Amino acid sequence: MLAATALNAQESTSSSEKFGSTLNAGLGIGYYGYVGHSMPVFHANFEIDLAKNFTLAPFITYFSYEKNHYWGNKNYPYRNYYYRVTVIPIGVKGTYYFDQLLNANNNWDFYLAGSLGFAIRNSSWEDGYQGDKHIERGASGVYLDVHIGTEYHLNDKLGLFLDLSTGVSTLGLAVHL
Repeated sequence: MLAATALNAQESTSSSEKFGSTLNAGLGIGYYGYVGHSMPVFHANFEIDLAKNFTLAPFITYFSYEKNHYWGNKNYPYRNYYYRVTVIPIGVKGTYYFDQLLNANNNWDFYLAGSLGFAIRNSSWEDGYQGDKHIERGASGVYLDVHIGTEYHLNDKLGLFLDLSTGVSTLGLAVHL
């Protein structure tokens, strides 16, 4: 009986922490195999508490890159043509917080997450290019990402986070509303 009461008291103390109502905005590096190099990325999401230690967060990410493509035919001389691609992934990120399991200090949050969405792509080519304009070989419109991260709370309203993932890793500011 005493053990159950102590466990219940510990759960009510630990479960009082809310992770939702948080705006996370960060800059980072993204790497996508079909691009072949890393690039700067901007990412933002807004977390909403769904269950104890679990949030859902609608997100938006932005990155853009420029590459060249060697092309020509009998009417156009062979040369490098440049193109720019802008990609905007949008979707939802589900996050589970391990603070209670890890007995973490109130200043720290530790989590594992997954993102699912789709990527809006826009390509623009250099004037004069008449070849195949489908350049996202190996890329689908589906956006998947797995994350592991931490946040350090500067105070009740602000925190700094580091989110490492399979696609977009960011360092940023968390604003708790």
